[in-house]
Amino acid sequence: MSYLGAGRGLRGARLGDVDCRNDGVGGQPWAVAAVLEAPGGTFDVGTGRDGAAAAARRLVRIDGKPQSGPAALASRVPVLWLTPSQDRLFVDSPSARRRFLDKLVAVGDPAHAGRINEYERALRERARLLKTPGADRAWLTALERTMAETGIAVAAARLIAVADLTRAAAGGIGPFPAAMIEAEGEAEAWLDQGPALDAEDRLADALAASRARDADTGGAGHGPHRTDMSVREADSGRAAATLSTGEQKSLLLGIILAASRLQTERHGFAPLLLLDEVSAHLDADRRRALHGEIVALGAQAWMTGTDQSLFSDFGGQARQFRVESGGVAETA
Repeated sequence: MSYLGAGRGLRGARLGDVDCRNDGVGGQPWAVAAVLEAPGGTFDVGTGRDGAAAAARRLVRIDGKPQSGPAALASRVPVLWLTPSQDRLFVDSPSARRRFLDKLVAVGDPAHAGRINEYERALRERARLLKTPGADRAWLTALERTMAETGIAVAAARLIAVADLTRAAAGGIGPFPAAMIEAEGEAEAWLDQGPALDAEDRLADALAASRARDADTGGAGHGPHRTDMSVREADSGRAAATLSTGEQKSLLLGIILAASRLQTERHGFAPLLLLDEVSAHLDADRRRALHGEIVALGAQAWMTGTDQSLFSDFGGQARQFRVESGGVAETA
């Protein structure tokens, strides 16, 4: 289901790793397709790995027409998910939080993923050139200008998104605590201090000045790829990392629900929600609140769990399925 949207899917797996394999034998290219409903009517989506290409490449079709790539799905199929691996998000690495933040940004700003891809391509090409003896300095300057322009655009989108998310979560959503969210990075700080054009110049200058060091490290010491997401509980002001595991889970769900509300307000329909084993870690009040919010949003949510009773609050408002003996069957 997560491959119906842009990005690398719920597990972040490489395309070839998704292939079906039998007895260790290499698998065949995979594909997934669906008919989806939106305010403008129904449309067909199909995506999968290109088996004809030497390198793994993902194909996308919408209403049978080939698209340029997964980014084409960003505005048509917004998807948000929570999995058990994200339970430690607030104490995980900055890169994990940054990816989570960018996922939230892209739901409200579908062009965000494309800007990140352009920035990262320039970042990789610059790193390659810096390792090349006698590299063309004019080409390095051009790459750094691309990194500056796209990087500051990425930072600006993050600043707008965290402000909107904090506003959407301000009152709390039922028993889920309100979150104060910030994007903390050099590029974001420059934007707070002055115009975007000045921030672009500062980033380009910083990259040019750090070429020797970056050649040694193989990366870049400046840019939005070093940004972190900071989250605090609004009422207490406590950093998310200092909260209990249950409190962190509730805070994270509050952020997801706030992002879903924003998407619904702006575009008239909720994102597709994929919630893996979330109910098991919530008390009865929070489970009821989560189920009620999903119904109120009109969202299509796919929720997994090993205890059927955890979903009893939905009553007749949800369909339930059981995965058993290699098959899927709807329960009564």
